[in-house]
Amino acid sequence: MATASGTAADPIEQIEIQEFSYTVDNLGLDASGNRSVMKGARSELRAFAVVIRARSGAVGEYVSSHSGKSGVLVSQVRGLAPLVLGEDAEAREAIFNKLKRAHRHFMAVGHSAIDIALWDLAGKIARRPVWKLLGGYRARLPAYASTLNGGRHGILDSKEAYGDYAEACAALGFKGFKIHGWGDGDPREEAAVILHCAERVGARMTLMYDAASELRTFADAVYVGRACDEGKYYWYEDPFMDAGWSPHAARQLKSHVRTPLLLTEHVRGLESKAPWITAGATDFVRTDPDYDMGITGAMKTAHLAEAFGLDCEIHAAGPAQRHCMAAMRNSNWYELSLVAPGVRNPVPPVFGSGYSDELEAVGADGCFPVPEGNGLGVAYDWDYIRRNRVAEQVWRR
Repeated sequence: MATASGTAADPIEQIEIQEFSYTVDNLGLDASGNRSVMKGARSELRAFAVVIRARSGAVGEYVSSHSGKSGVLVSQVRGLAPLVLGEDAEAREAIFNKLKRAHRHFMAVGHSAIDIALWDLAGKIARRPVWKLLGGYRARLPAYASTLNGGRHGILDSKEAYGDYAEACAALGFKGFKIHGWGDGDPREEAAVILHCAERVGARMTLMYDAASELRTFADAVYVGRACDEGKYYWYEDPFMDAGWSPHAARQLKSHVRTPLLLTEHVRGLESKAPWITAGATDFVRTDPDYDMGITGAMKTAHLAEAFGLDCEIHAAGPAQRHCMAAMRNSNWYELSLVAPGVRNPVPPVFGSGYSDELEAVGADGCFPVPEGNGLGVAYDWDYIRRNRVAEQVWRR
């Protein structure tokens, strides 16, 4: 059959999506609608699994770690899945470009899960882990603990609570710690926790701060940025409530703040990130295989940053994130997100093969391993997924 890549040597015969739910204790929603820690609260989250089956019997699987955005992601996967039927299962670049154009009005985030499942399939065919198919650079990933948003109900509810938690993470072996503050975006409160943590652990840990686009004004961003300067923070991430979409605002902030900026988490795709680099609007580039059109898209962004001599930091935790970082020279830290005292990491509890993104899984060297099994190297708990399934959709050729 003729396809976007020519004649399909091993056509995709079936794609399925399994949506499922799970609960996380001590997690709720703050007044801004952000997931934040709340003692006694309980959140029901949704996630989804994608399975791609080729005529040869090869199977690619992926469960996204971004449960909080699964509704948006899965709706786009539904729109794209029928377009992949009949395509050569190993023609990832051809499929990437076909889906990129087909979903150009919607930023193509749904393309991500399909691309990652195709990489899992390719690794299983080759009997190699994805990170080695990508070229391979390292097998241990230096990690920082990245907090959930602070709460007002007994968990991360004060600067002292953040300091205590940073100390606990250091004791486990983490060499880095990133603060997500409170959803209120109060610059004085945010600056206070930045400086307090620097005083407590700054001599032993690399510190980062992520405003999560909660600061309301340029003046607020400057005020908090100067606290990052004083505390010698490694980077200052997503300060503005514009969600980091304005290169001009970022350049203006850079003229008032010394701490390096990390932006482009919310800028989708290779071409959209390039002007941020050429305009000198960010010091670190951000990418995420779950958002940036999969492993294929994330690696294109990493290589773009490398061409300009910049580092590219992977957003969030997950198997796809580990495989990408393991094949990148220009990346420094694995983000062990999102963690807080007494709260289980809210990623879907379906990962097998010894894989874990729980806080206590960090190695004595402060690193996380890269899966060594074929493909993504993760065996999913399909019994759990089916037992907690809330929706299913299957497309067949």
